Amino acid sequence: MRSFANFVAIDWSGAKGQRHKGIAIAIASGDAPPEIVRPGHRWSRGEALAWLAKLADDNFDALIGFDFSPAFPFNDLGSYFPQWEDSPADMIALWKLVEACCANDAHLAASGFVTHPEGRRHFRHAKGDVGDQFAGGLGRLRKVESWQRETRQAASASVFNLIGANQVGKASLTGMRVLHRVHPHIPLWPLDNIPLSGPLLVEIYTTVSARAASLRAGISKIRDGAELDKALKAIGAKPVGLVGHLSDHVTDALLTAAWLRAVAGDAALWSPPLLDDALSRTEGWTFGII
Repeated sequence: MRSFANFVAIDWSGAKGQRHKGIAIAIASGDAPPEIVRPGHRWSRGEALAWLAKLADDNFDALIGFDFSPAFPFNDLGSYFPQWEDSPADMIALWKLVEACCANDAHLAASGFVTHPEGRRHFRHAKGDVGDQFAGGLGRLRKVESWQRETRQAASASVFNLIGANQVGKASLTGMRVLHRVHPHIPLWPLDNIPLSGPLLVEIYTTVSARAASLRAGISKIRDGAELDKALKAIGAKPVGLVGHLSDHVTDALLTAAWLRAVAGDAALWSPPLLDDALSRTEGWTFGII
């Protein structure tokens, strides 16, 4: 296992438009408090992609966590999209399909996929608008998501669900467009081998870092500077010292960057017992779930 000098957490957004208050990027370096990259800036997805590309060009030594799913469920049915002739066989092909369907969507948006005649069949779009291939209930879950729920490590929602406060489908689809572009330059765990140097991408779930900081279930969002510093202290990080009300996107990124730094040396997190080569190629895994 290699060590990293820097730890980055990206809180992501699949919202419409060019710039998004839901995107926040934080970095934890050395033993310093985590910092927000470009504080006060409203990022576009294209800018975040360019920022990642610069890290790749610089061979920047960093473990980079992104808060979206890199793939849809595959393991349960042996297919991402049953009954769709073009359903891909692995994550890389999935990103290519998403990109092709969304080629006309500006700002790395993904409406082209969820409105595609075949794609839309698999999603819950709105109350009363449910695709005939949507599984019902929570929707289909990746193996890591089912395991999170079974072991109560977290409670991720289905990527096929596009409604409600916990929906992650739109963010994940826009994130797949980013992965399609950045993956040739930055490897992704566990799909790829861990490089000897430079940046490495992992999927994160910010609720996991909140649990590590002793925030109880149902109260995983921090919106106050003092509460943030209390959570940072719980995982051994120095206080940031921000005052008053904060965006939970900012606090999620700051806490998770510090958490990545605290746990990246734990060998168990890099070898989850249920993770195998097939899952690595098709569904991926959330770093921190064992």
